[in-house]
Amino acid sequence: MQPIIVTHGGAGSPLEYKNGTEKAAKKGYIVLRKKGNAVDAVVEAVVVLENDPRFNAGTGSRMRLDGSIGMDASVMGSDLKCGAVACIKNVKNPVKVARKIMETPHVLLAGEDATNFARKTGFRYYDPTTEKAIKKLEEDKRKLRKGTFPLWAKKWKKFEYKKFTGTVGAVSRDKNGFAAAVSTGGTSFMLPGRVGDSALIGCGIYAGRHGAVCATGVGEEIIRNVLSKSVYDKIKTLGPQKACERGVNLLKSFPTGLIAVSKDGYGVACSKNMACTVASKNMLKSGCI
Repeated sequence: MQPIIVTHGGAGSPLEYKNGTEKAAKKGYIVLRKKGNAVDAVVEAVVVLENDPRFNAGTGSRMRLDGSIGMDASVMGSDLKCGAVACIKNVKNPVKVARKIMETPHVLLAGEDATNFARKTGFRYYDPTTEKAIKKLEEDKRKLRKGTFPLWAKKWKKFEYKKFTGTVGAVSRDKNGFAAAVSTGGTSFMLPGRVGDSALIGCGIYAGRHGAVCATGVGEEIIRNVLSKSVYDKIKTLGPQKACERGVNLLKSFPTGLIAVSKDGYGVACSKNMACTVASKNMLKSGCI
């Protein structure tokens, strides 16, 4: 199998962000070329996206309703080894911490203990707060007071209290197998303690001997449908492109995006615009579907 990597900037990411997904894909492909390691490739690609404040992950993370920032991330290889963090705070690259957890007997660490693990394993304190995040929180609070919500957030009306945000992610293929990684700063109208699909294996990502999948969209809906595993299960029979399209159609009422790789190639599908890039030996293709 020839090395290939696909990156995305999240459901709703505009065309002008494709230079970010392209930079990430190039970085990941260099790793594939030098090391031939799909797991390291997706991690390095996602790090690039976490460091770009335009994307909702790492430095670009959204604030929760109390003004704090809690981030989720996960990594998985086709050997089923995986690592994840949920509600981690004050680290620059949650995906690197998730990668470190792959070296432990565990899969998922959450909250304060995930942050403590990061400190003990050499990850320094980092405040991801940006002016953009502060302004977006103020905008969300105004919408809560007015009672104007997107479809996926209608339940907030029961709590008396629109712009959709996605995640960033990558899938890759090396000569031996596949890998997927994802990272997010959450979404709008988010309670403290909320965990989205990005920390949950089978939901935000999945990888196995047939390929790798990464999802973006409304986390709660992705969780309810175990979306990445659902798409993965169809890769062998449908191929990656049709499997991604089927997954998007499954959640057609919500903004959803999927990327996937298999031995037969790659797939990209989204019900809303999504900046993405594919990089391989003979191709560097960026766009916004």
